[in-house]
Amino acid sequence: MIDTLRTPEERFDDLPDFPYTPRYLDNLKGFEGLRLHYLDEGPQGSVATFLCLHGEPTWSYLYRRMIPVFTRAGGRVVAPDFFGFGRSDKPVDPSAYHFDFHRNTLLAFIRQLDLTDITLVCQDWGGIIGLTLPMAMPERFSRLLVMNTTLGSGDHQLSKGFLNWRAWVKKNPDLSPGRLLKRSCPQLSPAECSAYDAPFPDGRYKTGVRRFPEMVPDHADAPGARLSRDARRWLGQSWRGQSFMAIGMQDPVLGAPVMRALKNDIRNCPDPIEIHEAGHFVPEWGEDVAKRALAAFSR
Repeated sequence: MIDTLRTPEERFDDLPDFPYTPRYLDNLKGFEGLRLHYLDEGPQGSVATFLCLHGEPTWSYLYRRMIPVFTRAGGRVVAPDFFGFGRSDKPVDPSAYHFDFHRNTLLAFIRQLDLTDITLVCQDWGGIIGLTLPMAMPERFSRLLVMNTTLGSGDHQLSKGFLNWRAWVKKNPDLSPGRLLKRSCPQLSPAECSAYDAPFPDGRYKTGVRRFPEMVPDHADAPGARLSRDARRWLGQSWRGQSFMAIGMQDPVLGAPVMRALKNDIRNCPDPIEIHEAGHFVPEWGEDVAKRALAAFSR
């Protein structure tokens, strides 16, 4: 049994612009005894599903500006919180956090909810892990909406921006997600910043926040690296779906150079749109991104 912490529900009272009903799975195959939180909005009968995967150190709250655009278009929106984040349970032991643990969580989640005609909406770790999923279940994925992320292939030197970020997290193990988001997204209100801090009453709850920067594969034999190289090859050769890419141009970690390289790894990916005022957390500018993506997919 994995030792976990569970954030008290009252921490999530009165979240701004987030009127969504929390849903939980505590019987996910292979993860019994852990409770996973997710959102499931829009028409349940819709075949088209927008699977929104957050990154570090955020949670499904990140997608509050995009969810209404997708549901108004008739889509079903499903947005889970990784274990260690949001309303999901938070393992205490750092060794519980590894690439396969989180990838297998998502594979089991997709199968249990029987999601089909998926548009993968991903940013940061949502793409580092999420972009390895279509090759495992190609019949379920139809479209990619990719924002400031990469594939952790382990065969390229990590950027100076990322290495600086990893070192900063080591020096600041009790970092405030709200303050971090405010630096990149100055338009956020104090209440929105507090919503990003809500999952973490104190530093004990932040094992995942501390571990995720360490999990990025940094050499060819690192956990997840070979799998990511396989995904890169598959996306370049076998991907048959539609793709849309948006770049937050102010991102020093996973910005334009990284994203343009990723664009070349995805078969038939169109030129990305550039959000010049956006940094790393592109979904905070997500209403326009979602509208433009839907327009591109409809063409």
